[in-house]
Amino acid sequence: MGFRIPFLDRPPVVAVVRLAGAIGSMGRGSITDRGIAPVLEKAFKRGKPKAVALEINSPGGSPVQSALIASRIRALSEETGVPVIAFVEDVAASGGYWLAVAADEILADENSMLGSIGVISSGFGAHVFLARQGIERRVHTAGESKSFLDPFVPENEEDVARLQDLLEEIHANFKAHVTDRRGAKLVSGKDLFTGDVWLGRRAVELGLIDGIGHIRATLRARYGAKVKIRRYDMRRPIWSRFGTSLAQDAIAGIEERASFARFGL
Repeated sequence: MGFRIPFLDRPPVVAVVRLAGAIGSMGRGSITDRGIAPVLEKAFKRGKPKAVALEINSPGGSPVQSALIASRIRALSEETGVPVIAFVEDVAASGGYWLAVAADEILADENSMLGSIGVISSGFGAHVFLARQGIERRVHTAGESKSFLDPFVPENEEDVARLQDLLEEIHANFKAHVTDRRGAKLVSGKDLFTGDVWLGRRAVELGLIDGIGHIRATLRARYGAKVKIRRYDMRRPIWSRFGTSLAQDAIAGIEERASFARFGL
C-alpha cells in the first residue's frame, strides 16, 4: 500500500513583485525604497520561491530611489540564493531600466520601450511673469550657492554649468551600474548611453535585455504547468486616500502621466 507525503508534492513557487509607476517621492503611489522594502523581503524569504519575478512598468524618476531599490534587490537575491527575472511591460526607461538591470535576466514584449540611460533635470522660469505683474521678490542668503537655480530670477551660466556637472556625475553612476550588471552582453561599437530608447527586439540585439517573453508563459515553461505564482504588492493605507493627500496625489498623478507621455503612453 503506497502513501503520499503532502509537502513533497507542492508545486514550485515564484514570487512576483509589481514595480509600476514613477520612482521617487511624487506621491503615495510612487515606488520608493521605503515603500517596497517590506514587499521585497516577503517575496524573497517567504515559502522558498524558485525565483522572484519583477513586473516593471516605469518611466523612471529619482536616481537615488532607483539605486536604493536595485541595491536591495541584489542584496536579497545574494542573501537567499534566489534568482531574479525582470518582465518589462510598456516601458522600463531611465530609473525603470535601472531597476530592470538589477535582475539576473530581463525579458520584455516586442513593443516594450527600454533604455533612456541618461539623466534629466527640468524646471521653469517665472521671472518675466513676476516683472510683468509688478512683483518684487526678496531673497537673502548666506552662501553664494544657496539660491542655486532659483526659478524666480534669470538663469545664469554658472548655475547651469554646476547643474551640468551634477547631471554628468549621476549619468556616470548610471552607466557604471548598467555596465557592471550587463557586462559582455552589451553590444560593442554603439553608444547605448545617449538617453535613447529602443523596442524589445532591438533591445535584445543591443544586449540591453535577454529576450522576448511574457511572465505567465515563461514561468510555466521553466517551472512547469503547476507553478504557483504568488504576488506581493505595495498597499496604500485607507487613511491616505482622504484629506490633503487627495490633492497631493492628484498633482503626483499629473506628473506621472507626463512621465509616461514622453514615451507615447
